[in-house]
Amino acid sequence: MARRRPSGIRLLKYRFLAFLAILGPGFITANVDNDPGGILTYSQAGAKFGYLLLWTLIPTTIALIVVQEMAARMGAATGKGLSDLIREEFGLRVTFFTMVVLGVADLGNIAAEFAGIASGMGIFGVPKIVCVPAGAAIVWFVVVKGSYKPIERLLILFSLIYFTYPVSAILAHPDWPTALRMTLIPQWNKSPEYVTMIVGLIGTTITPWMQFYLQASIVEKGVNEKHYPMTRLDVIIGCIVTDVIAFFIVVACAATLYQSGHRNISDPAEAAVALRPFAGKFASLLFAVGLVNASMLSAAILPLATAYNVCEGLGFESGVDRRFSEAPVFYWLYTGLIVTGAGFVLIPKLPLIKVILLSQVANGVLLPFVLTFMLKLVNKPHLMGDMRNGPWANAVAVATSAAMVALTLVMIWQAVTG
Repeated sequence: MARRRPSGIRLLKYRFLAFLAILGPGFITANVDNDPGGILTYSQAGAKFGYLLLWTLIPTTIALIVVQEMAARMGAATGKGLSDLIREEFGLRVTFFTMVVLGVADLGNIAAEFAGIASGMGIFGVPKIVCVPAGAAIVWFVVVKGSYKPIERLLILFSLIYFTYPVSAILAHPDWPTALRMTLIPQWNKSPEYVTMIVGLIGTTITPWMQFYLQASIVEKGVNEKHYPMTRLDVIIGCIVTDVIAFFIVVACAATLYQSGHRNISDPAEAAVALRPFAGKFASLLFAVGLVNASMLSAAILPLATAYNVCEGLGFESGVDRRFSEAPVFYWLYTGLIVTGAGFVLIPKLPLIKVILLSQVANGVLLPFVLTFMLKLVNKPHLMGDMRNGPWANAVAVATSAAMVALTLVMIWQAVTG
């Protein structure tokens, strides 16, 4: 007797369940990218330039999809993390130098995440001496005492809280026709601040640590070539969602702070508080909730990404599914990064704004080096086989690297001559 073919609805249900099973690495990685540094950068873009910089989000989203997809594909094809592949293909010396440079940049980013916790909880009247150690203890306990699947589900749940930002933007009553026009039509401004802001926007959207963490997550989840089409969809959806959230953050601040002349944002929490007179208490509260959520999520993931990078690159065991005794270097490094990042924020009179902004610009400066490694690896036949890069992916990745190098050089030139 012939087997009945599944109906269209049932087939759709099976595919949806299969997607939910594979959902995780791409969606989480992209959403964590909207960390306190990112929120501050987007808030400043809206406050300083109104809707003028919205056009950068479209090419940045395309570049983010291409870069993230390459990392995910390498993980599925090779079963190895990016640091592993760099060590095997380019040697320990190059890997060690890369890990040191990225580790220093990541430490600045980690401090920025805990600065975000301090800023966000400060809105609710909680002093940083209380909320920063408490936040550090929570994220450490969840990761060290948990296993991959429960942690991943928790992170997905936290990622959904980012949708507080679109609500905040709608409550701000922006000029939607102008916002959409500025999104589709590129605008240019010769001021040094404008160029620096573009570097910061790209640097906060496409960050070096993301590629290492995503590829390591793909490997730990056990994704292979068979499962890859669903993982690719996970990556694409995550990239689109993260930049849609960025769009609404810029719009919310452009509609309120820019229009009112409040052009200088020195703290991501300041944007939330400043929204209150223009968009209402509820919009301000939602913005603050989004900031605290982003800070906690990033404070858990970024030290984890750095621990993955270093341990893979130097050949130590890594992974949250391993016990402390099985991967001591991994867990001690994770613990040390959390303690150092949180302790850094507790230093009295520390200029947190400079730490956050410099970490974002550093991401933009470092990105071309990481992309160069990725491009060489993803085009190697003995590593990737039939999953090598195509001409389109190579062209976008090269263009992204070239654009970042050019913008960084312009930024440095303007700083020296200005």
